[in-house]
Amino acid sequence: MIVGIIGSGAMGAGIAQVAATAGHNVVVYDNNAAALEKAKKNLAATLQKLQEKGKITSADDIMQRFSFAGEVSAFADCGLVIEAIVEKIEVKKAVFGEVEKVVSADCILASNTSSLSITSIAAACEKPDRVIGLHFFNPAPLMALVEIIPAIQTDVALIGRMKELMLKWGKTPVIAKDTPGFIVNRVARPFYGEAIRIMEEGIADIATIDHIMTSVAGFKMGPFTLMDYIGHDVNYVVTETVFQSFFYDPRYKPSFSQKRLLEAGWLGRKSGRGFYNYAEGTPSPDATSDMDIAGYVVDRILAMLINEAVDALYLGVASAADLEIAMTKGVNYPKGLLAWCDEWGAANCLAVLDGLYEQYHEDRYRASPLLRKHAIENKKFV
Repeated sequence: MIVGIIGSGAMGAGIAQVAATAGHNVVVYDNNAAALEKAKKNLAATLQKLQEKGKITSADDIMQRFSFAGEVSAFADCGLVIEAIVEKIEVKKAVFGEVEKVVSADCILASNTSSLSITSIAAACEKPDRVIGLHFFNPAPLMALVEIIPAIQTDVALIGRMKELMLKWGKTPVIAKDTPGFIVNRVARPFYGEAIRIMEEGIADIATIDHIMTSVAGFKMGPFTLMDYIGHDVNYVVTETVFQSFFYDPRYKPSFSQKRLLEAGWLGRKSGRGFYNYAEGTPSPDATSDMDIAGYVVDRILAMLINEAVDALYLGVASAADLEIAMTKGVNYPKGLLAWCDEWGAANCLAVLDGLYEQYHEDRYRASPLLRKHAIENKKFV
């Protein structure tokens, strides 16, 4: 099967590398000739490095599987086309409508969107039953997780076919319901949002919160370091998209602190400044020596994360097993959130949330009915 990739940016090129390494001939399309040439050079350099490290046998063999095109007509013989372009629904719809005119009747059309409606994208096609979401994580060649998201129009048989294909590509697929943010970008929102809230309230500064969440809670990166690493042009926009898509549910409310960074062009590591200043010679801020607040910070952020995972299970977004896999493989959490809840105790998690709700009287802190049920019945999730 020939695989087509729409978009030659970091994500598109990464997915193309995965497909070509798995043995497929790959057509990479971009209407920007300079971007296409850059992707070609970067892929060649990346594969050469992998060959030198002994990770692949021949960079040249894999490079010969690529073709680079500036016209969508190059997708004519593809069996699968994956879109990886800007996160704007109207742009994606227009591209899918254009691609559908040149591909065969049985060609599968997939979107790599991180939070937009697959159902809405599918509606732009004459054959919406062949449209599905395949959400890879950046960098695609290294990150194992792929979220498979069927639209309500998607042919059910396509789900199993895509799962089998992702396994052949060496990926770890999970199935997600077509709801905003799918699994990872929905469940992970409190890791960022609640950390910012704690900072804005003056309870702890960014360096201290990051230190607590890594040294005490065991996360590989603190929330502010991670937001700077992802980039606020990506992280904030996903938060805003999820918030709007959930009809302005306060659990996903974005922060002005992060929005101002975006407006200033302080996008994080990529621009040299975000929550932290990455200019050469700038010392990193130290965490406070007073760690009495560590338990409070961990409990508050963790309770919100667990509640989000439990509510996703309650609403049928994904199975318990897929929720656990998604958060450990997709964002490298130290353990699955449902297992973490079992370890901590649903009643203890509920007590933290109810305490926050009593303090703030905000719907942001409402506990999932399923968490409350497990706390009352003393039941475990996994």
